[in-house]
Amino acid sequence: MLKALVLAAGLGSRIRAVAGDLPKPLVPFGGDAILAHNLRWLADSGVREVWINLHYAADAIREAIGDGEAFGLRVHYVYEPELLGTAGALGNIRQAFDETMLVVYGDSVVRCDLAALQARHYVQKAEATIALFDRDRHAHTGIAGGRVRITADQAVERFLEGIGDAVADPLVNAGVYMVEPTILDLIPTAGLVDFGRDVFPQMLQQGRRLSAYVIEDGGYCLGLDTPQSYAAGVALLEQGKVSL
Repeated sequence: MLKALVLAAGLGSRIRAVAGDLPKPLVPFGGDAILAHNLRWLADSGVREVWINLHYAADAIREAIGDGEAFGLRVHYVYEPELLGTAGALGNIRQAFDETMLVVYGDSVVRCDLAALQARHYVQKAEATIALFDRDRHAHTGIAGGRVRITADQAVERFLEGIGDAVADPLVNAGVYMVEPTILDLIPTAGLVDFGRDVFPQMLQQGRRLSAYVIEDGGYCLGLDTPQSYAAGVALLEQGKVSL
């Protein structure tokens, strides 16, 4: 059974006008907190054990989610006195990272077929597989995620983080990864380490197997980390273009 890490330690500075004092993962969206939607999705997809990294308003998240029983999950919390980054958070639980693990960004609402993602990951014999959405095909909120170029056999050949609309490649990092413990050599035991800026580029430089899964039709990626992207997500929900 898959384990998952949900990244929930961000400061939420850009969405403060919407969130107030709430941490991003607890911002209400479609009748519940963003994090609650993510946990239900993981549980419905067969995940049973989840780690959540914490920093800003950690106690509020612990109180809202509890031990995870309400979601059909066993939840572990890992507090970060200093932010470690998206990959550093995974390195921080390396003792638990002893098999394939799913990583999900806690300030987004994504829907894709996790069983299909896992199948692609295993078929490709990848060390990491990135879920991608097509900005021309899938519902999204205009997030400036990393742009990805892939080969005909779904291997990643280029990854550019945080470039917005600077290139024409339509495939965008959806913030959902399937990863193997063998990538731990790329994650130092201290300091801030990011998947998009550090780990994935190093994998490509070293010729390691970094694969892609373009999410299926009907899937979507709603980044909800700014007032603008939040408003776009609410509009998509109200228009019936996405369902939770």
